[in-house]
Amino acid sequence: MWWQYLLVFVGALLFDIVPFPFLPAFTIMIFLQISFNLDIWLVIVIGVAGSVLGRYILTLYVPLLAGKYFKQSKNEDVQFLGKKMKENKWKGQLAVLAYSLLPLPTTPLFLASGMSKINAVYVIPAFIIGKFTSDTFALHMGKYASENINTLLQGAYSFKSIAGFVLSLLLISCLLFIDWRSLIQKKKLVLKFNILK
Repeated sequence: MWWQYLLVFVGALLFDIVPFPFLPAFTIMIFLQISFNLDIWLVIVIGVAGSVLGRYILTLYVPLLAGKYFKQSKNEDVQFLGKKMKENKWKGQLAVLAYSLLPLPTTPLFLASGMSKINAVYVIPAFIIGKFTSDTFALHMGKYASENINTLLQGAYSFKSIAGFVLSLLLISCLLFIDWRSLIQKKKLVLKFNILK
């Protein structure tokens, strides 16, 4: 029975380690909780731990990917955005918490964190609170809907999941293509599409 909880941990980790918008980790948590009739609170705690580790690893390797694939000017621009976010720590923490509470993929948040070289300790505590809260809600809703697992699996292609994926792509595009220095310092929106080496 312990291996089923290990699957929850590994599944959540793998869902949240990828650098592109993917299904939220709570989908695999719900699936495994329903399939094996696991204790919901253990699934939440173990799944959130897997998600946090996955996002932490993402912040560690994203700077390497960004340095390899993006121009130095784009990396410096995102690092500037990170410095501005760290200047007002409480607003930054509240933004991370609010974003983590939303039913949106947190990939853009951690891509920005990793690219801007913000220490993960700055982002993770608020993420844990938001993730624990939103996943608790999602898993209880999933348990309630467990009588019809086909509906749950079809929900992966629902309007909400597609809208969440599109919004994630939009947020990542904003992170990558907006010249953040111009926007913050000059209050001028400038888009730069030539960001790759």
